Amino acid sequence: MPPTRQTASPGLETPLQFVKGVGPQRAALLARKELHTVADALFFVPHRHEDRTRLTPIRALVPGAVVTIEGTLGGVSPPPPGRARQPLQAMVTDPTGRIIAIWFGQRYLVKTLQRGQRLVLHGKVDRFRGALTLRVEDFEIVESDGEDDRLHTGRLVPVYSTTEGLTQRPLRRLMWNIVESYAHEVPEMLPEPIRLRRKLPGLADALRSAHFPESETALAAAHRRLAFDDFFLLQMGLAILRARVTRSRGIAMNPPGALVRKLRPSLPFALTRAQERVWGEIREDMASPYPMHRLLQGDVGSGKTIVAALAVLTALEAGHQAAIMAPTEILAEQHYGTFHRLLEPLGLEVTLLTSALKPKERAARRAALAAGEIACAIGTHALVREGVAFKNLGLAVVDEQHRFGVHQRARLRGKGERPDLLVMTATPIPRTLALTLYGDLDVSVLDELPPGRQPVKTVSRTETKRAQIYTFLRDQIAAGRQVYVVYPLVEESEAIDLKAATDMARQLQEGPFRDVRVGLLHGRLGSEQKDEIMRRFKAKEIDLLVSTTVIEVGIDVPNAAVMLIEHAERFGLSQLHQLRGRVGRGPWKSYCILLTSGSPSEDAKRRVDAMTETNDGFRIAEVDLELRGHGEFFGTRQSGLPEFRVASLPRDTAILEDARKEAATIVATDLELRVPEHRELRHQLLARWRGKLDLASVG
Repeated sequence: MPPTRQTASPGLETPLQFVKGVGPQRAALLARKELHTVADALFFVPHRHEDRTRLTPIRALVPGAVVTIEGTLGGVSPPPPGRARQPLQAMVTDPTGRIIAIWFGQRYLVKTLQRGQRLVLHGKVDRFRGALTLRVEDFEIVESDGEDDRLHTGRLVPVYSTTEGLTQRPLRRLMWNIVESYAHEVPEMLPEPIRLRRKLPGLADALRSAHFPESETALAAAHRRLAFDDFFLLQMGLAILRARVTRSRGIAMNPPGALVRKLRPSLPFALTRAQERVWGEIREDMASPYPMHRLLQGDVGSGKTIVAALAVLTALEAGHQAAIMAPTEILAEQHYGTFHRLLEPLGLEVTLLTSALKPKERAARRAALAAGEIACAIGTHALVREGVAFKNLGLAVVDEQHRFGVHQRARLRGKGERPDLLVMTATPIPRTLALTLYGDLDVSVLDELPPGRQPVKTVSRTETKRAQIYTFLRDQIAAGRQVYVVYPLVEESEAIDLKAATDMARQLQEGPFRDVRVGLLHGRLGSEQKDEIMRRFKAKEIDLLVSTTVIEVGIDVPNAAVMLIEHAERFGLSQLHQLRGRVGRGPWKSYCILLTSGSPSEDAKRRVDAMTETNDGFRIAEVDLELRGHGEFFGTRQSGLPEFRVASLPRDTAILEDARKEAATIVATDLELRVPEHRELRHQLLARWRGKLDLASVG
């Protein structure tokens, strides 16, 4: 993390434009990479290093290997006119053999590549029509520039993320100059006892080795130090938040439990052991005089909603109001239906607040809520808008929390005087990683499915199997089951996708399923139309429901035993898992068929493979995390948490644990970081969180 202005050397704050060898033009290129000062550049670490002490001879290449080679360029063959999708090809030779180098989508290189040039190329070896090929991921032209050759050959060579107009060799030369001139000025933030205990190098040494390491060992130590800093600053912030929460006064809600006792006998099932355990944790939190901050994780169908209902009843019996915020109108409506059914027989009024309400009706519901006439409000982000007020909010429940930003959650909590907070997610997160994002929350896990839930058999099929799939669907319908056929719906092509889903429903009704009842459900329908279609599907008046992803969350039809997902390669992994959770809710064997078309990407294949290999939501989450990276998986950009520069959650969980323990130790003895040896740490922490420490405590 770059040093703060309070403690940084003036040299570290130097704009890159004024560094030797940069100037205005190159500074503009560096700015595209968010590099503005010397400090920014020092922490712009390479995304990999190439070992150019041991380049692979062409003779030793084998298909499937990812390699770095050096060779001389022979003839260059651009794709024929009008065949832009075909690759650019060139013959590369070294003293041991030859290979065809292939570049996709880069025909402009015809003007750059010339016969006789020496190149270093990095990529994956393949075999095409009997000949070895190298699919080039990265390359550079080798030019002898005397003394500077030591930066580009014969060592572990840094490879940076570049931008057009800024190639590796000049960028590497610039980074060498910056590291040599300024790395020693970076202030050390880690107290020495931690560095010694965790065997971490000093920050200046770590930065030098992160860019230009003398050995693999030095590079690994540098990575460990910089990743530790990433995690440590995050965990310090979360530990401070947690300490503040545990010391602030909240609402103690410990009623006799009459409402919960009335509700439980009316439920059509007994709570699972996991539900009983989690409900005990929540009840204990609510009874304490400190605000509850609890994350409730549960896989699809694990029964989070009923646990939340018990918490709501506890708040209402204690004389407070409750609010439940959901990310979409259809899920808010579904929750409204559930809570209305559970609470109204107990004499408790529930209302729904969404942007779809007519202004007059919305105003009436807001007024009743502000007057305390309504006990429980359910809605979308409309709940946190200006003009929505509660008389006495005691419990805020946020469902599918990853779909909300920190500010929305903070605004919901701000509707009351430190109300209890229950954050729910059906996106399973491995426990260690949950501690990263929710280090200030207590974590409860519903790790048991209700009795009768069977694992769903998931298979992957291609377009050639469509006829057999349709036969299977007809057989299932004949046996009395119901079927979902799901179409993707993405914003960029919403109109096209919606037309495809609509056309599909018509074609199925007029063709292979002319003798069964086909329905169509999509997000453009009004809420009354959606409710009517789902009511008919649940009442078995529709046999096959063609739907877009509006059925992703919350809809429960026990008789639906088969789901066919069209264009499965276009769905995200957590979305596929959520969709699959719509089937397998009855006593029958259930199936999910992933139908792929075209040539799926490698990532799409991994998503489909993960779905066919496991029903375990936590394993699915791990694969999803590996594929998408922590930033996108957690939505850290919108969640308000600091981003990592070096750390990678799947790879560095052991470092995360070390950082968490050290942060907890410091916060336990010096919450405000006032002792002299923590002064630099305090500056760095404030810079990294940039004023967000007051917000992140809401999840």
